[in-house]
Amino acid sequence: MLTDVVATLRILVEIALFSLIGQGVLHVLPGVDRERNVFYMVLKTLASPAVRLARWMTPKLVLDRHVGWVALLLLAILWFGLAVLKQIVAAGEGA
Repeated sequence: MLTDVVATLRILVEIALFSLIGQGVLHVLPGVDRERNVFYMVLKTLASPAVRLARWMTPKLVLDRHVGWVALLLLAILWFGLAVLKQIVAAGEGA
C-alpha cells in the first residue's frame, strides 16, 4: 500500500522532471516565438509547480533565470530519494 503511494509520488516527480528537461530543450532551439509554441506552453504548465516551489525556497539573491536549474536539481534529488524510499518500503512490506 505505502509502496504504491511512493511510486505515485515518484511518477509525479518524473513528469515534472521530464517536463522541465523538455522545456529546456525547446528553450535552446532557435526561435523568438518560443512562448507561443503550444508544446513549450504545455511543458511550462506541467513544470510550473516545481519552478514556483524552487522560487519560494531560494533567496531573492538567486536570479529568476537560474530558478529552473534549482528546480531541476531539487526534482532530481527528490526523484532519487523517492527511489531509495520505495526500495526501503518494499523491503519492509515484504518482511
